[in-house]
Amino acid sequence: MRDLVQSLDDTVPGKFEITKAGIVHDLLSPNAPHELTRAHLRRRLERAMPQENVAHTGEPDVEDEPKGILRRPDVMVIAEADMEGDGSFDPSTLIAAIEIISRSNPDNDWVTKMRDYPLMGIPVYAVFDPRTATSAVLTDIHSTPDGPRYATRKDFVYGEDVTIADWTISTENLPRYKAEGEA
Repeated sequence: MRDLVQSLDDTVPGKFEITKAGIVHDLLSPNAPHELTRAHLRRRLERAMPQENVAHTGEPDVEDEPKGILRRPDVMVIAEADMEGDGSFDPSTLIAAIEIISRSNPDNDWVTKMRDYPLMGIPVYAVFDPRTATSAVLTDIHSTPDGPRYATRKDFVYGEDVTIADWTISTENLPRYKAEGEA
């Protein structure tokens, strides 16, 4: 599946990821509020974190090859030293994965990534939803009959401070998606 995703990445618009259930294709490129939220979160985290950590917003992706999962978080909190080398990042090196909800495919972030990230062993998953001006941080992976899941969920509304791993940042003035038909 990885070879297929790589061959499609250069020829088909959108973003492809491999989940435990198959390939996910987000047809639309991220819009301005999505990208601006990503930039704000990256900067705010990097001001709060020690210099050896990075709030990375580019490639490569993160892959758990034995489990057959390849994901591209909007922001990956990772030690700079763990970014060295070629190929995908090892999910065990991520401190946190952060997603900004996609307007075109919100279930990818709220359902499949909430299943895949604990399966990959990513200890913190933060979700920001510009549709509703809310966020949630999920932690404390535990075993369930359906596989690993996050045991703790802390919800926030935009304007409140949010703690991701060891760092607290503001969610003040994060952009929101405009309602359909709104100028």
